[in-house]
Amino acid sequence: MAFCFINLTIYSQEIKQSSSEEIPVKVKDTTIIPLKDSLNLKLSDSLLIKPKDTIKKPVELLEGIIEHSADSLIRQDIINNKIILYNNAHIHYKDIDLTAGYIEIDNNTNSVIAKGIIDSVGTYSQLPVFKQGNQESVQDTIQFNFKSEKAKIWNLKTEQQGIIILGEVSKKHNDSIIFIENIRLTTSDKEKPDYYIKIPKAKFIKDKKLVAGSSQLVIADVPTPIVLPFAYIPLTKGRTSGFLMPTWGENNRQGYFLQNGGYYFVLNDNFDLAVLGDIYTNGSWGLRTESGYAKRYKFSGNFNFRYENLINSLKGFDDYSKATNYNIRWSHSQDAKASPNSRFSASVNLGSSQYYKQSNNEYNTNAFLNNNLSSSISYYKNFVGTPFNVSLSMTHSQNTNTEEINMTLPSLQLNMDRIYPFTGKNGVKKNAIQKTGLTYTMKGDNRIVTNDEFFFKKEMFDEAKSGIQHNATMNTNMKALKYFTISPSLNYKEVWYFDRLSKKFDDIQNAVVTDTISSFSTFREYSTAVSLGTTFYGMFKFKKGNIEAIRHVVRPSVSYSYRPDFSSYNEEFQQSDDPNDIGEYSPFANGIFGKPGTGLSNSLNFTLNNNLEAKLRKKDSTDTETEAKKIILLNNLNFSSSYNMAADSLKWSPVGVNAGTKLFNNKLNLNVRATLDPYALDVNGKKINTFNINNGGSLFRLTNAGLTMNYSLASKKDGKGKSKEEQNEEDNNSDGVFGENLTATNQQTPAGTGNKSETKESKLFESKIPWTLKLAYALNYANSNRQKEISSHSLMFSGDIELTPKWGVGFSSGYDMKNQGFSYTQLRFSRDLDSWKLNFNWVPFGDRQTYYFFIGVKSSMLSDLKYDKRQVPDKQLF
Repeated sequence: MAFCFINLTIYSQEIKQSSSEEIPVKVKDTTIIPLKDSLNLKLSDSLLIKPKDTIKKPVELLEGIIEHSADSLIRQDIINNKIILYNNAHIHYKDIDLTAGYIEIDNNTNSVIAKGIIDSVGTYSQLPVFKQGNQESVQDTIQFNFKSEKAKIWNLKTEQQGIIILGEVSKKHNDSIIFIENIRLTTSDKEKPDYYIKIPKAKFIKDKKLVAGSSQLVIADVPTPIVLPFAYIPLTKGRTSGFLMPTWGENNRQGYFLQNGGYYFVLNDNFDLAVLGDIYTNGSWGLRTESGYAKRYKFSGNFNFRYENLINSLKGFDDYSKATNYNIRWSHSQDAKASPNSRFSASVNLGSSQYYKQSNNEYNTNAFLNNNLSSSISYYKNFVGTPFNVSLSMTHSQNTNTEEINMTLPSLQLNMDRIYPFTGKNGVKKNAIQKTGLTYTMKGDNRIVTNDEFFFKKEMFDEAKSGIQHNATMNTNMKALKYFTISPSLNYKEVWYFDRLSKKFDDIQNAVVTDTISSFSTFREYSTAVSLGTTFYGMFKFKKGNIEAIRHVVRPSVSYSYRPDFSSYNEEFQQSDDPNDIGEYSPFANGIFGKPGTGLSNSLNFTLNNNLEAKLRKKDSTDTETEAKKIILLNNLNFSSSYNMAADSLKWSPVGVNAGTKLFNNKLNLNVRATLDPYALDVNGKKINTFNINNGGSLFRLTNAGLTMNYSLASKKDGKGKSKEEQNEEDNNSDGVFGENLTATNQQTPAGTGNKSETKESKLFESKIPWTLKLAYALNYANSNRQKEISSHSLMFSGDIELTPKWGVGFSSGYDMKNQGFSYTQLRFSRDLDSWKLNFNWVPFGDRQTYYFFIGVKSSMLSDLKYDKRQVPDKQLF
């Protein structure tokens, strides 16, 4: 809203007129009595005293030029000292711009009156529009005084921070304060608003606040019983601190509750904080903090901490129990422009293993269905001018079923990029010697294995293990027989540990005692390998049909690897009271980087990769398409196996087969895998050193197999070139076929969404119903011990249907065909009510049976004007 007027007493003015008829203007000349100078300066030097001028020039009261124009009439009433503008009248002075059907300037009273006019069909049109800077207001009539800067406005309409203000009579006290009578506040831009807040009297302070007396909510011109004794609405630009209204509900375990109520703090332009709490009538409570931060061209991130103290049932009942859960989430990303040679990033999700299962205020569907939590914090530094770079990281992985936690605190890695020590002049690499490259990696880890009981406690560090591993590799490549590539390599590994195992026989206990001794110990091992590979193509051309040609790409590879026996690092120990009963053990058995390899490794490895592509013929000359179209028939068909020449039996490893392709214009992703074992089983199901074909069976024995299919369907793309499926994933941040998250926060609109959305119109003729459908099918077969069973067999499906431009329905579910039951099922309903929004999410059955109903105003400024109802799942804590 802009009501900032300049004191304009028009004595001497420069006028620009834009009209077909020029009207002479008389300028009234006045003599202004000079003002007495309040500063009486006494100068010591009389020669510097200037004579006082008794006649001063007139003071210019205008700081700029007034420009005015009109389409039909510009009349200057010299007798009454008025200027009248009619039909598309316009006045412009500095940053003030006023347009109206009729404008009258009265130089005697220093006032301006602007109002609309009645057109030929009897409609009151060309309403006054007042603009100042980037603010604008519309009214029926406006009258303001240049000298006192006061104004009176009838039927005001303006917008402040997304809120539309409609006032019957308004009085402007000064540049920033306005008193308004019979005011209506709304976010609906319709001529008849969907809803509004009716206020008899209010005081408006520009860009700050609106203070009013009693206020009443009116929906569709029907007054509601929702009345407040006073109203305070902040209208400041940008983010502001304020209270967050809670959501209420009840469940059978904790009773009635209030959730997600608290306060939002705007600490500065780069950092904010929301403190929210939950309270239940049986004594349970929860606390949550959410914070976001951002520094332009530097970094951005968010941090969330959640803690819940949940009581199940009431004290004295058999099912009474307590549980405390917490969860920490932190995400940090660095802008690529901040530092090209170093970066810091973080992605943390850790806490109690039962948090996502027991929480009453967490509806992250994907996290609930996934049994793993993981975290990573890393720093990377590249040393410019050298081949070296270093990274320091901390990692965490957690299985919420077994409650086992694995952490690396920290992990330091030093890498050397490939260097070519034998390169020729000017970096030329012509022969195998010049192509020889050297790489080096040093990695040091401190690993911790613990569980929920000792997480973040001193005991978790008692069993920590540390070690440093060095790896150096030298390799090169050369051509052989023109079409083959030979790639030899040499690998060296050295491992440092700070403790070692010691085993000895204790005569008193009559048992072997294992101790861990703190001492620096190390081992080294090396290996060599050479590979031979090539690529050849096969082309099959067709003279007739739509297919012009089929290309078959084959990439065979054979490699040989050799590693000596490093069992010399093993130590002997007495296994029993018999001194001759001697056994061997590795003192590095508990090391985090493993122990030296025992036994000679001398093996051949075989891989065969295939790819099939087809080229379709060009369409006829009447079609705009001129280039042949390529399609993938078989994305990959890979075979792999190995033969260990040093093994005394079972020298052949199973053959691994995997294949994948895309069908139906890349809508269907099909992947197949299988493991084929050439050896037979005995009557006890144990593998024996006899080929299966020699045991009366087939050439290979199928031990396991798997099939996965993903199929996506959607209606035709809209006019913007984006399919409805892609648009739905952006709008809802879809987790795929597992369903959407149930929003359990005070945020009503997605981040980055404005207060106004594009208006959708329904068409009675040729109406469209956009829809999406996603299917995921999985089948796994196990036959390692002749069990011949389907280990898993399921179908997941998810979709969305837009019944009308403002009605949407979504669903997510699945069926387990092995266990004969439905998986996690969710139904979603949404309704766009123009300035309002309605959502209903329902999980009809299962451990997460719940629903969430929400209806509220879209505008973030009136986000507390809502009604939501949530049913918390009735879950057992233990």
